[in-house]
Amino acid sequence: MALTDTWLRANSGKARSNVEEVSDRDSLSVRVSPKGKIVFQLRYRYDGRLQRLDLGSYPALGLKAARAEAQRLKGELEQGHDPRVVRALEKQAILEADSIESLFRQWYEAYCKKNKKGHHDVLRSFELHVFPRIGSLPADKVTLHEWLDLLEKNAAVRPGIADRILTNAKQMLKWGVKRRLIPNNPLVEINAREDLQIKKVAGSRSLSEDEVVRVLRAIERSRMALKNKLFLKLCLIYGCRNGELRAAEKTHFDFKKRLWTIPPANHKLGKSSGKPLLRPITDQTEPLIREAMTLSKESTFLFTNNGSKDAMGTSAPLALPYNVMQWLRRHEKYEMEHWSIHDLRKTARTNFSTLTEPHVAEIMLGHRLPGTWQVYDHYDYLPEQGKAIDAWCRRLTGWKGADIKDKTA
Repeated sequence: MALTDTWLRANSGKARSNVEEVSDRDSLSVRVSPKGKIVFQLRYRYDGRLQRLDLGSYPALGLKAARAEAQRLKGELEQGHDPRVVRALEKQAILEADSIESLFRQWYEAYCKKNKKGHHDVLRSFELHVFPRIGSLPADKVTLHEWLDLLEKNAAVRPGIADRILTNAKQMLKWGVKRRLIPNNPLVEINAREDLQIKKVAGSRSLSEDEVVRVLRAIERSRMALKNKLFLKLCLIYGCRNGELRAAEKTHFDFKKRLWTIPPANHKLGKSSGKPLLRPITDQTEPLIREAMTLSKESTFLFTNNGSKDAMGTSAPLALPYNVMQWLRRHEKYEMEHWSIHDLRKTARTNFSTLTEPHVAEIMLGHRLPGTWQVYDHYDYLPEQGKAIDAWCRRLTGWKGADIKDKTA
């Protein structure tokens, strides 16, 4: 007789004196134990021998699903594969399947660390927002719906993080597909702007004269570590990327030639240009650099992590603006609009525009010159850069002596 759901429900868990076997169709049958446990089985012949394969127990495996699995395995049998071996290989593949976290860490070591200067931020974003939710799931089983649920929830509160996760998850999955670690990339057609409504807007935060004065005053009067004070001042004066300063080694500073050389590996355009960035050491910046060297005398790096000889970490400068704003709130009752280390770079660039030619200002920030200009003009503009930094430092010194009105009064 053919099995029915009614018969299965009636006999599941029902005790009996002997083992009972009931046939269905297409070589499917059930075996019912004396305690009423029902197990679906596939009966078949392979290499001339009668075989029996347990497919699963009722009700965890339903009749419809059991019939479908029996049909699938009979299809494998017709192609010459032993259904028992097919099931064993599939189980092993599940056990050995890369999880999202495992796939990420393989991609991170093989590609991300070698090609992305901000790889620490990528790792941190996945550790905080991806691994806790789907990190343990098999990478080839995480659906587009599950990815979008994670991304959309992050996009609603932290769009920048969501955009970073999407960009790097797509690259990770593409990397996995190429190496046959996963069968497909469910995020391949997902776009941050169209699917997550993330609009990238260039930051416009540049500190005003009043804000710069307050920041400098907070830096000088707060209990902030001296190395952090020097770090902030040099970022403001040079308008450099904070990563260039974090990775700076003492040998990169030549006081005889009055030159700070940033190797290609330490700046954003270095990989494509293969050229170092050159910045002048001026009368105003030399004492700051020498003082930083004294503080890190046991290390080859200009700035180090606390109690370490290693270069200052990516996250180390992130709290510095917050510390400054906290000091201003506590000591001057001044609520300062949020700013980041990168905004010091924008502040410097805004002021460079009033102190030198635009192309010199762009070179000072380590930007490319437009069009064919960069191809034909190999001049380093070091004297012009030096004059602009001198003028910028004089302006900062003049601002520090200005009368500041309390905007909160």
